[in-house]
Amino acid sequence: MHALRPLLRKSLFNLFAASLACAALLAPRAVSAEALLLIEADTGKVLQAENATIPWYPASVTKIMTAYVTLRAVKDGRLTLDTLLTVSPTAASQSPSKMGFRPGTQLTVDNALKMMMVKSANDMAVVLAEGVGGSIDGFSAMMNDTAKKLGMTQTSYVNPNGLPADGQITSARDLGILARSFLRDLPEYEYFVHIPAIRFGKRTTGNFNKLIGRYPGADGFKTGFICASGYNLVASATRNGRRLIAVVLGANSGTARAVKAAQLLERGFGQDNLTWLRPSLGTVDNLVPVDASPPNLRDEMCGGHRKRPASDDDDALIAANGGTSGSASATGGEAQVTFFTAGLQPPLMKASELMASAPAATEPVLVYTGPTRTGTALIAAVAADADQQTASKPRGKKSRVAKKPDAADKPKDAGKDAAKDTKTAAVKPVAKPAEAKKNDKSNDKSDTKTAAKPAAPKHAAAKHNAAAKPAEKPAASSDPKPAKPKAATKPAAKPANNS
Repeated sequence: MHALRPLLRKSLFNLFAASLACAALLAPRAVSAEALLLIEADTGKVLQAENATIPWYPASVTKIMTAYVTLRAVKDGRLTLDTLLTVSPTAASQSPSKMGFRPGTQLTVDNALKMMMVKSANDMAVVLAEGVGGSIDGFSAMMNDTAKKLGMTQTSYVNPNGLPADGQITSARDLGILARSFLRDLPEYEYFVHIPAIRFGKRTTGNFNKLIGRYPGADGFKTGFICASGYNLVASATRNGRRLIAVVLGANSGTARAVKAAQLLERGFGQDNLTWLRPSLGTVDNLVPVDASPPNLRDEMCGGHRKRPASDDDDALIAANGGTSGSASATGGEAQVTFFTAGLQPPLMKASELMASAPAATEPVLVYTGPTRTGTALIAAVAADADQQTASKPRGKKSRVAKKPDAADKPKDAGKDAAKDTKTAAVKPVAKPAEAKKNDKSNDKSDTKTAAKPAAPKHAAAKHNAAAKPAEKPAASSDPKPAKPKAATKPAAKPANNS
């Protein structure tokens, strides 16, 4: 009997540990502003789920369906990847993130898909929608019909890009079903969901999915963000021939969503030795939908306490909050999203380790406007897009300078720095007050100060000569003193400093 006691104690301890694990799994949890799902791509088996069937605003993960419907049309022969599409005024008017092409610009289905999936370009989503469905409404009907056929019972679409709309709803469950369907039905087009970066002209844009090139085995899918939804991510990874799909909805930063997805995937790949602790959750199709309204996270995500990011990519926000500040929030409350007791969890990947490393070096995929090109024609097309970027950039930056009356007449006298202005003043001592006045209005702050003191004591003669000829320029007669226009220059400089 005494010999059996150690064995009995060990058995009781194991039973107690298993009970704790089951209790942690089955106990009711507080509803959090976040939804998580982890499934096997091949079987649809659910490995982890948290709020997975609560309705959610999809944001730009909508574009997975846009790509799916478009590529189904390509596969069915209704169009090709080389088909030319035209940017309409409706497409050009979409909010950022976007490519910003002018109405009338043409590009192929292939290039539009790459720009949409990597840069999350809202204008390219509309270009594809109009090209495939004739209009946004027509394409949205195709998206909804496809969702119904795939079993996405909690999903409805009203636009192809995920910009804010009350009727644009999905769930982590439905996104898992969609990701599985994409891999199963369109394996030949899978590369569209894991392009690491694109290069258009001189501009290179990395994929907003920060797992690609960082997390071992990461090979898809798409990110999304609007204030109402928070930061969303559908991600996939493959190891040893086993592919998993993770869905994260409502994270509080782009860093946090990447870390949470990586932690889900890491647990999934390391669960083989702990399967006895987990009751079967069935397949993703069998998860029971929750009848509720989607949570609106606008105040939490875009309230006055934080800067609202311009797009899906929140690198600027992370920097403003102190580097990888998302790491704390990414691991906070971690016990609520696991199936294991603390003592039985595998080691979690730290945010700093995941995000501090640069993505693997890869050559960005070239994208361009116009028809499909190869060889020297492709090089010429890329160069033409680069030239277009160079030509359009100064126009945007010189919009305020366009009013300079002497910009064409005296480009050197207008000056680009104070030192150059000083030399010019020395060469031309008989500067006319009207010209100085024009320069004061067009130059920046440093130029104004230089014009105010044109050579001080060394050029007293020049100052005297300028004062001796006030009648030559009637425009200056009402205000012969060159100091007053300088005061008007300072307020004009303030908006540039505040922007």
